[in-house]
Amino acid sequence: MQRRTLVALSTLALAATLAGPAAAQAGKDVKIALLTGKTGPLEAYAKQTVVGFMMGLEYATGGTMAVAGRKIVIIEKDDQGKPDIGKAQLAAAYADDKVDIAVGTTGSPVALAMLPVAEEYKKILLVEPAVADSITGDKWNRYIFRTGRNSSQDAAANAAALDQPGNVIAVLANDNAFGRDAVKASKDFIKKAKIVHEEYLPVGTTDFTAGLQRIVDRLKDQPGNKYVSVVWSGSPTPFSKIADLELDKRFGIKLATGGNILPAMVAYKQFAGMEGALYYYFGIPKNKVNEWLVANHYRVHKAPPDFFTAGGMSAAIAVVEALKKTKGDTATEKLIATMEGMSFETPKGTMTFRKEDHQAMQDMYHFRIKNDPAFAWGVPELVRVIPAAELNIPIRNKR
Repeated sequence: MQRRTLVALSTLALAATLAGPAAAQAGKDVKIALLTGKTGPLEAYAKQTVVGFMMGLEYATGGTMAVAGRKIVIIEKDDQGKPDIGKAQLAAAYADDKVDIAVGTTGSPVALAMLPVAEEYKKILLVEPAVADSITGDKWNRYIFRTGRNSSQDAAANAAALDQPGNVIAVLANDNAFGRDAVKASKDFIKKAKIVHEEYLPVGTTDFTAGLQRIVDRLKDQPGNKYVSVVWSGSPTPFSKIADLELDKRFGIKLATGGNILPAMVAYKQFAGMEGALYYYFGIPKNKVNEWLVANHYRVHKAPPDFFTAGGMSAAIAVVEALKKTKGDTATEKLIATMEGMSFETPKGTMTFRKEDHQAMQDMYHFRIKNDPAFAWGVPELVRVIPAAELNIPIRNKR
């Protein structure tokens, strides 16, 4: 009898050992920190990310807000667009809130400040929507994944629309990591056209007159097709001022830019025919995830989902997909092994985390603006899908 008892106890101990962390975590909440810059010039982007993330959780969990028997709990934090605050909040999320995964943030300077914190605590930080190349480039570490597109993806896609012989370009960009990384990437991908001027202005700039005048002075006597290429995040934007100056009519200088949130694209109505490339517009992707997002966003918010709503949803789907594959195990090394090379379905279609730098590879869209009276904004009509495989995004980290 004693021998049978000992054998039974040994069997139970072995079973517990084999079950490992997943069994120990069963039934416990999955805690996710969602950090965004809801205060400051990127407030609109942050709010869209939060809405999209929550909708993504709803979609990916079938409305249960649980995965593998574990309830998902979201802890929201506002980093105010300030790197020191973002860094401190992420450390508190890992150390005090005991979150399993963190997602964020809105601004590239803040995201860059957060990267070492994820490495220190050996916890995953899924970056969405900050764009700077250096996040998955020279500042990257193995705990960083990103669903948001990077500056090189933007630049490669826009080069597909703008990089033609005889085109002469002046760039107007934010004077921060986002803007400078974007211009650096553009210079890497522009091979046939010529960039003749770079103009950097701070986020929150309200008077674009002097900067635009310097661009005009540099471009107006150039031979060829002249463009001011705008790489801008935050409010206010320069587009209305560019329209007021009638640069095309007065100097033959056309606007070239990528996509943006719908309020910023109201000014695009004045640039019918303008071409560029974008990350997302609700009317372009044709897949069941985007159909669900558009229908449910209209139902709840009486408006279409915007640029960063899709990004937030993509991040949530990636988290849930990873947890499904690990059967709810939130051990960092298990998640990293699972997410490297992982493909998942988003409002943009299939994304895949590249193993080398954890950047989500994704399609982009070449568009042409149409002035449609049915919409308050300039409508980006699809010229063609630019497949992820065609973008040839370099690996910039030092792994």
